[in-house]
Amino acid sequence: MTTLQRKHHNPIAHLSDDDIANLGRELDAIRQQVLDSRGERDAAYIRNVIDGQRKLELGSRAVLLFSLFPPAWLIGTVGLSVSKIIENMEIGHNVMHGQWDWMRDSKIHSTTWEWDNASPSELWKHSHNEVHHTYTNVLGKDNDLGYGIMRVDEDQRWKPFYLAQPLWNFLNACLFQYGIAAYDLQIGKYLKGKTDKEEFRGQGKKVLGKIRRHATRDYVLHPLLSGPSAVTTLTANLTANLVRNLWTHSVIMCGHFPEGVQTYQKESIDGETRGEWYLRQMLGSANISGNRLLHFMTGNLSFQIEHHLFPDLPSNRYQEIAPKVQELFERYGLTYVSGPMVRQVGSAWKKVFRLSLPNDFGRSRLAAGSGPGLVARQEADAVSTGADDRTGVGVQGLGEHLVVHVAEVDACLEVAIGEVGQ
Repeated sequence: MTTLQRKHHNPIAHLSDDDIANLGRELDAIRQQVLDSRGERDAAYIRNVIDGQRKLELGSRAVLLFSLFPPAWLIGTVGLSVSKIIENMEIGHNVMHGQWDWMRDSKIHSTTWEWDNASPSELWKHSHNEVHHTYTNVLGKDNDLGYGIMRVDEDQRWKPFYLAQPLWNFLNACLFQYGIAAYDLQIGKYLKGKTDKEEFRGQGKKVLGKIRRHATRDYVLHPLLSGPSAVTTLTANLTANLVRNLWTHSVIMCGHFPEGVQTYQKESIDGETRGEWYLRQMLGSANISGNRLLHFMTGNLSFQIEHHLFPDLPSNRYQEIAPKVQELFERYGLTYVSGPMVRQVGSAWKKVFRLSLPNDFGRSRLAAGSGPGLVARQEADAVSTGADDRTGVGVQGLGEHLVVHVAEVDACLEVAIGEVGQ
């Protein structure tokens, strides 16, 4: 049975085994309805997206040949940034999930597609499709939880290293495609001697070879073709890749890191039924609300819940089935975590900062139940218990948690320094 991490109130305690089995059958029915109705409309959609993305990239690179002129630099950089986002999110990610394999088009197939990203598709499909989607939010199993550099749950033992995790997360966001490539290589396992050296070296050569080809294209060939605009074209390519990295990182953060998303113990997958697997995906993911343009620019990963329930369904169908999935949440008494992107990103970052500190941060000085650290303790208690009552909004607004008196900050810092030194 799916086991949640340290919850004072178990959000699935009211569900019987029969309830969970029925939930699984209803979700199977939704999936089958989409499978039975896939057709030319869906095929035309992905072909048009691919065609439009390639024309946008080509046109943007052509404009950047004249990037010495500020308007050309701006137009070309915006266009190239958007084209890179679309290629990674709506095309590459979803094609490699096998969402379009049913078309039997060898050019749009998970076994042949190679995306514009530092990580080779072969490595990414293993770490993402096979590992992350199988062990979603299971601590110690799902390496996407914190990417091995962050603490993402109170049950993870705190170490002084985690004090810097807001910095690690920011740097990872700026260099996201390279961080994912390193993560897919499982460098940590290699350093611990848990992977075959020859296999690691072979995979490493593939990653470095791909990085070299992309760097040559974006930072050497394209700038040289721009002649007098070489330097400005170089900065445009650097900017486009940075924008793509920051956007992709933000979308991924919104999918599994906001407050209200559940994590699970390793034992949760022992004897797990199909209904329980569905339940884990439902409570271990979060959505982003917004308009059609936002959904498109996220690769429809704004419907992260629907994507984790049905990772192989065409992405253009997620918005269509979302109301049906949400109705199941309501009927079975579950919380559908969703919110605007700004709020979800803020919630995820708040969690990164909160978990960079020890669980009892700010409580040591409160033996008498009062004093400078009282506000810090009250906020920490609200965070640890409020997860049961939230519906996709944070425990409180992010701004409220940032407003503290100078004296309280000094007291909390003294406590933190003392605990780090222990």
